[in-house]
Amino acid sequence: MASKPPHQSTAPPLPPNQTLYLQNLNDKIRKPDLRTELYTLFSTYGVVLDVNALKTMKGRGQAHITFRDVAAATQAMRALQGFEFFGKEMRISYAKGKSHAISKLDGTYRVGAAAGVKRQRDEESDEGEEMDVEDDDD
Repeated sequence: MASKPPHQSTAPPLPPNQTLYLQNLNDKIRKPDLRTELYTLFSTYGVVLDVNALKTMKGRGQAHITFRDVAAATQAMRALQGFEFFGKEMRISYAKGKSHAISKLDGTYRVGAAAGVKRQRDEESDEGEEMDVEDDDD
């Protein structure tokens, strides 16, 4: 039985998106330096709106690059797939969802949507506590 490389997924490919998801980045690079270098590299393929480099334990070695248009994101992904970046070969795919930068541009961004989970958790932790709320029914 032939085995496939560990980084290939059996999941169907994600539809084209303006945001690229990068994996297998060198996690020894400082976050500001990583963001600058990624911006410099990817901006040669189109207008980069945002670079979000993750440095948490769960998110280390990962980043999201948001382009103004899908064509630029696709071109960058094709050109840089497997590109050696600071000693490691990048793995690039389309992001699962729309980035906040794109949502703000197209007018679909909702402030409460991003904080909804945290707000729900906060409300659950406050259960049983009485809050003093003033009514403005004047």
